[in-house]
Amino acid sequence: MKSDAVKKGMATAPQRSLFNALGLTEEELEKPLVGIVSSYNEIVPGHMNIDKIVEAVKIGVAMAGGTPIVFPAIAVCDGIAMGHIGMKYSLVTRDLIADSTECMATAHQFDALVMVPNCDKNVPGLLMAAARLNVPTVFVSGGPMLAGHVKGEKTSLSSMFEAVGAHAAGKMSEEDVDDYVCNACPTCGSCSGMYTANSMNCLTEAIGMGLQGNGTIPAVYSQRLKLAKHAGMKVMELLEKNIRPKDILTKEAFENALTIDMALGCSTNTMLHLPAIAHEAGVEINLDIANQISAKTPNLCHLAPAGHHYMEELNEAGGIYAVMNELNKKGLLHTDLITATGKTVGENIKGCVNRNQEIIRPIENPYSETGGIAVLRGNIAPDSCVVKRSAVVPEMMQHEGPARVFDCEEDAIDAIKGGKIVAGDVVVIRYEGPKGGPGMREMLNPTSAIAGMGLGSSVALITDGRFSGASRGASIGHVSPEAAVGGPIALIEEGDIISINIPENSINVKVSDEELAMRKENWTPKEPKVKTGYLARYASMVTSADRGAILEIS
Repeated sequence: MKSDAVKKGMATAPQRSLFNALGLTEEELEKPLVGIVSSYNEIVPGHMNIDKIVEAVKIGVAMAGGTPIVFPAIAVCDGIAMGHIGMKYSLVTRDLIADSTECMATAHQFDALVMVPNCDKNVPGLLMAAARLNVPTVFVSGGPMLAGHVKGEKTSLSSMFEAVGAHAAGKMSEEDVDDYVCNACPTCGSCSGMYTANSMNCLTEAIGMGLQGNGTIPAVYSQRLKLAKHAGMKVMELLEKNIRPKDILTKEAFENALTIDMALGCSTNTMLHLPAIAHEAGVEINLDIANQISAKTPNLCHLAPAGHHYMEELNEAGGIYAVMNELNKKGLLHTDLITATGKTVGENIKGCVNRNQEIIRPIENPYSETGGIAVLRGNIAPDSCVVKRSAVVPEMMQHEGPARVFDCEEDAIDAIKGGKIVAGDVVVIRYEGPKGGPGMREMLNPTSAIAGMGLGSSVALITDGRFSGASRGASIGHVSPEAAVGGPIALIEEGDIISINIPENSINVKVSDEELAMRKENWTPKEPKVKTGYLARYASMVTSADRGAILEIS
């Protein structure tokens, strides 16, 4: 066992004295040491119940003959961090989480790990760590929030942000906004739509690192505690069989994840996280693969913000395995891959039926014949940008309009709420990328303001920043190269005509190559927004969004 390095022989007597100080018995030290990475905290609604999940995992590990030992991982609530300097500290935590977990797991020589994440960067950060450490690992998330109810309708966090925009437009009273405040987010758990947290928890299940139900069983259901116990038991089986993350996280497994991503209509943030996780697993993902997979993968689900269905309904309809079974009817999945269940994908999904064809469309009757995310290229984004196609209204799939240019999110929000943005405009928010932000802030406030003010079917937004999974509309993010490194988005001028064609995967500014070259000659880099601390170090190491915003030493 790996933990023998700190448990066996005379040379480890000092370490054993410290285990003694922990109250661990000789009998416990004879067993494998299983690290349980707890993301519990009291500031993130998706994490406030994780202490109970962790206790259930501990029981499962102990039942199966292991010694469970808990250590922490951090997490940021993107909703609370939204719209202020705190959002600069969201994406950057993904690498802090991966690094700190690597440090803890290696320093203490755990034989196996159970990761207990739930929210946006916490899930991919721990998946990155799992690939990097490559010891037997199972994931069990904290689970999604139940949908809220306002005026007899189900609702969620995206409705909350849009209510603020509606109030700014004079379409909603302060009392109505307060009704949303009190009822949109009614329980613990990751926010109830197909936002980034739930997207990543579903893809963790799809890629084979979590057990059935990991992505969809609501946080408040006792079934999730049973799932956690089974995860604790299952990791001991993986340890016995020596099934490791890199056995699971293969090129074909990432192709499966992208296929299911397209069928579900996941957050565009998956286009940052899947390449980053793949990089840690030694697999390279070119985002063009996403379009190739999207071209043959039907979109089967319209969960909020794309539609009015919520995670609890996807769970009742059969969950991720039911979606996978629908996809497998057309042979769209690699089914012979090993997973954290100890079984293959095909064995896992066999007999998992679709119990509600309104929530999970049959593959013969999809929302669209192509997937939920599109990768666009053109003279604005030669290295790519992304859009959640399934959340774009038909009339905005092709759009042409004048650029309204802003060098930060705050200026754009002031213009939107001040009534300065009108139908037909294309809002450009730049210098918000991984380096320029730094930290690549989410733009949920401006997209929600646009939607809340009734402009969602007539105004597009493009940025080198990114979007919350709760954003909807023609919201095009991850523009690469970003403005801070002189990408073409930095050269767009007020009033330039921008042409967007999502079906053709193109995005261009109608300016000649010669004019763009002249503008580039006259362009000067902006001073860094942050010059000290972690954000400055991050900005010096982070790569472009099209590479997953991974960190590299230059």
